[in-house]
Amino acid sequence: MRLKFLSAALAVLAAAALADIAPEETGHSASTPDAWSPHSVWVGDMLLRRTALFDADSATMLGSLYGGEDLAPVAPLTNAARREVYLASTYYSRRTRGERTDLVTVYDSGTLAPTAEIGIPPRKASNGNGVAISALLDDGRFVVVWNQTPGSSVSVVDVVERRFASEIETGGCALVYPAGPRRFGMLCLDGSALVVTLDATGAETSRAASKKFFDAASDPITEKGVRLAAGSGRWLFASFGGMAQEVDFAAGGAPIAKPAWSLFTKDEREKGWRIGGLQHLAYHAPSDRLYSLVHQGGADTHKEAGSELWVYDLSSRAKERTIEIPNLTALYLRGILGLPAGGALDWLLQAVLPNRGAHGVLVTPDAAPLLLLAHREAAVVAVIGAESGEMLRVIPETGIAMGLLVAP
Repeated sequence: MRLKFLSAALAVLAAAALADIAPEETGHSASTPDAWSPHSVWVGDMLLRRTALFDADSATMLGSLYGGEDLAPVAPLTNAARREVYLASTYYSRRTRGERTDLVTVYDSGTLAPTAEIGIPPRKASNGNGVAISALLDDGRFVVVWNQTPGSSVSVVDVVERRFASEIETGGCALVYPAGPRRFGMLCLDGSALVVTLDATGAETSRAASKKFFDAASDPITEKGVRLAAGSGRWLFASFGGMAQEVDFAAGGAPIAKPAWSLFTKDEREKGWRIGGLQHLAYHAPSDRLYSLVHQGGADTHKEAGSELWVYDLSSRAKERTIEIPNLTALYLRGILGLPAGGALDWLLQAVLPNRGAHGVLVTPDAAPLLLLAHREAAVVAVIGAESGEMLRVIPETGIAMGLLVAP
């Protein structure tokens, strides 16, 4: 009965909306600002194989980059000092087969036009969301790209001299997390972390491993970490079981893992609360607040969409408040049907369609931060005031299958 009612309601909505759809205007072109707004955001798309740049204040698209033939486009890397964007991608001569070419492509940040291509070994890794596959180190000179074939290594690219600098074997350790001018961290299968330091040419000068601090079999930590301060080596990860784990990759010699702490109280755990999503953590450095997508579910449901967004004060490690996640499916259909916000038909959509939560969260890094929320199957991004929790606007038509949300 509910399904029949839903179908009838959607048919009525479609009929009411289609009559008022205006023809799309075409032929526009634009350049991005010399200094991007703190509220700019890249939105990846796993089906369209692209990452598109949006302005969250005006809810408009500024441009897009093709991500190659990876399962998910990796995060674009922005070098503000050089006004460049870097994107590591894989291509095949016959689209899905044939000769493979891996590149780090350099784009002008104002026009998003490609200005250079730097070839790297055809071994770049690909995962389900593109997290931590590549990183721009803090001196702005070296991009590091994680490889998996299935052996693990890292390709180092000098973006100043436009050259492939070196390949570093990192057996048993994966992913790349910037941790200084010429230093990056990795997570390892044995439950430890690794840090690698480069010299001025991009060659390895040293490496050091931490002590084991997590069990990859009983409670692994996810790869979806957040950096706790720009220019630092401090990263925060969450385990499948909801333990928050800080790792300092720039503590001196070897990485240092701080004592883990629980994101959930005993009562919350008994009620089945867990982390959830494809990009489930966000961190706002000026306020020292952590945002975590959570849901109620059983073991191994850490990729299910978050039904709520919990806000933590990291200084006290206490949950401050809960932010309601808007019905992104209803917001998507509202845009497709051209319905006005707050009208009767909009209310009907919100009432009839189940709220499926969000898979991704991002907080902008400025003093007036915005929260951005996305579901992998709803082609919109909700824009929320991080301090007020108020729904501000919707960025429409962001793609088909949500990938990474990235703040340049």
